[in-house]
Amino acid sequence: MRFWVGLYRFFVGLFKFSPVFILAGLMISGMNCLIAAPIATIYAFIVASLTEKCKFNDLVDCAVDNVKHLNLVFFILMLAYAMAEAFMSTGVGASLVNIALSLGVTGRTVAVVAFLVTAILSVATGTSWGTFAACAPIFLWLNHMVGGNILLTTASIAGGACFGDNIGLISDTTVVSSGIQDVEVVDRIKSQGPWSIICLGITVIVIFALSTYMELPTQATNATAAINQIPHQVMVDLEAERPSAVELLNQVKSGVPYYMAIPLILVLAVAIKGLPTLACLSIGILSSFILGTFAGTVESLKAFLDLMMSGFADAGSWVIVMMMWVGAFGGIMSKMKAFEPLSILVLKISRNVRQLMLMNGLLCFVGNAALADEMAQIVTVGPIIKELVEENVEGSAEDLYQLRLRNATFSSSLGVFGSQLIPWHVYIGFYLGILTAVYPLHNFVPFDIIKYNIMAYVTIGSILILTVTGFDKFIPKFGLPSEPKVKLKKEEKSQEVNNIVL
Repeated sequence: MRFWVGLYRFFVGLFKFSPVFILAGLMISGMNCLIAAPIATIYAFIVASLTEKCKFNDLVDCAVDNVKHLNLVFFILMLAYAMAEAFMSTGVGASLVNIALSLGVTGRTVAVVAFLVTAILSVATGTSWGTFAACAPIFLWLNHMVGGNILLTTASIAGGACFGDNIGLISDTTVVSSGIQDVEVVDRIKSQGPWSIICLGITVIVIFALSTYMELPTQATNATAAINQIPHQVMVDLEAERPSAVELLNQVKSGVPYYMAIPLILVLAVAIKGLPTLACLSIGILSSFILGTFAGTVESLKAFLDLMMSGFADAGSWVIVMMMWVGAFGGIMSKMKAFEPLSILVLKISRNVRQLMLMNGLLCFVGNAALADEMAQIVTVGPIIKELVEENVEGSAEDLYQLRLRNATFSSSLGVFGSQLIPWHVYIGFYLGILTAVYPLHNFVPFDIIKYNIMAYVTIGSILILTVTGFDKFIPKFGLPSEPKVKLKKEEKSQEVNNIVL
């Protein structure tokens, strides 16, 4: 009898979890999340009605209440998109590129410089796709002129472009992953920052070591010469794909004052000081307008306000609407305790909190590989790993907050950098399209990006190893709380485990 009861509970639990399979399946099929999420949410409504006998109005209230928790995230996303538009158009991004290139580039340093420039630019703009589209033409043709290694430079551009997408204050993946785990973006950056900088430093050393080992040449050139060599048709194709990238290239070529880098410095400084995220973003927008007016990159107040409106529209047209549906989906799934079977299984496998957190990281990577889209992974797996911690770990509010910070880091790190190692990922497809368009002299394939993507290997390997070994305690602000400060609720869950097994 107990066997049949256990079997019944197993299938009921599987049925409750099936909305996740529906969402994942629709995303894998290529359906846009704006369509997949509403379909999965409606299906979750039906499942909850059948399994929990929930009334329609109760489910609506549950969904709406869960979305309410994301209101602050929506405002952050709107300002983040607006600041990205401002930084790309007023010359902040171009000034960073010109500063980095002012010392000249050689075949031996082009990959390192490409990596550092794209890393900084991605922090300033919050977009890995935009950064890659803007920098690939510059550095691939620079690489061609100075005799660098095309695969090493390509992978360095890709790895650097993802740096800001993982830790940038205005990155949608950073903001969304933090919002789902209910942590402040500024807290996330302060916690993750030291580890990210260490990964950056290790990557620089390895890339330069590889360049030296390959005995690449040491003759210098400059960015303007490289931009002039870009074929006209390439610029036309890039204009159609990423107009902001062409605008940045033109600013790099014509030059902008170095002081246009100040807005990014201000944003990073006030973030480190602990100002709220909305305040940091507002300071970045205001300073880019003031300095851009002096530099001549801002035509008028109306033109600048149009940039802000464009940023708000971009955020509202996709990511905010998507998050509202995903928030509703998560509320319904929590209402019927859909993640409880997975929670029990993970708890049975895990012997301590660190092993549980390692499982969360692996779930993020596997989800990213299955969905082939980092944002889909964040919104699908994010609520699961959040509930795994909330339901299975006990500790102080401060210590549990640290675990949620690590979950947020898992979501974006293993999403953004994991994409660099998955040949069928949408990231790789986009990169190949840009590479083929801007540099037709080489026939690019997915493993050209994967082979020398040092940043991806360092980031993914280090966060998983540091998490399970406890060596993260040697990195300031990055260590997880140790037992017995936090511990698994093994005793409380043991009967539930037995019920599932039986």
